[in-house]
Amino acid sequence: MQARVTETGLVTPTMRRIRLATETPIAFPYRPGQHIRVQINDPLSVQGILRPSETLRTYTIWDLDPGRRALELRAHLYGGDGIGLRWAQEAAPGDAVTFWWPQGDFFVRDEAPFHLFAGDETASAAFGPMLRALGAGARVHGVLESESPEHDPPMPGPHELRRAHRRGAPGRASKTLLAAVAGLELPGNTGAAYLAGEARTCQMIRDYLVRERNWPRKAIHVKPFWAPGKRGLH
Repeated sequence: MQARVTETGLVTPTMRRIRLATETPIAFPYRPGQHIRVQINDPLSVQGILRPSETLRTYTIWDLDPGRRALELRAHLYGGDGIGLRWAQEAAPGDAVTFWWPQGDFFVRDEAPFHLFAGDETASAAFGPMLRALGAGARVHGVLESESPEHDPPMPGPHELRRAHRRGAPGRASKTLLAAVAGLELPGNTGAAYLAGEARTCQMIRDYLVRERNWPRKAIHVKPFWAPGKRGLH
């Protein structure tokens, strides 16, 4: 589908919002938390033919307008020099964008008696729309980790997540986020858990919930947004 960038700006010092507009409504099914695939390089170019993995990157939809002619993405400006990072940094109003329709199964399970969210700042792009999708009466628990308070991404109400800050500690295999989740008082193990962010951290928290809190694995939904040295994730 074709779109154009209409607006960009910083959400935090390390997160940028990119707003896209389409000429025709986005007619594909969408559930909050899903992502789109953005074409960064032409797949028929020499680079695209030699390195097909360097043509597309994935971005979660932060907001889809009711008229389905505009959507907002939020991209974390992590370290490195990948094509997705360059696009997120350099995208400007007027730029043409080709993207593929919403995909993925990372969205809230409406039938769950309560919902647990845990992730770092990269997870906020999915957690925000997922929280908006829950009614005001939903039971929500969770933690959102970032480097420091100035890096806390604003999140929509009425549901609030506890904030945790690394303050220089590693984001990979984050003990800060694991400890924050372990400190939560949860109403049991019959809810739905949504873990997103750094891959190893998600694995650690999933294992903790299974081994220490007796959660069934099928109730834990994991979305790795990044891993050190790995390209092609969010």
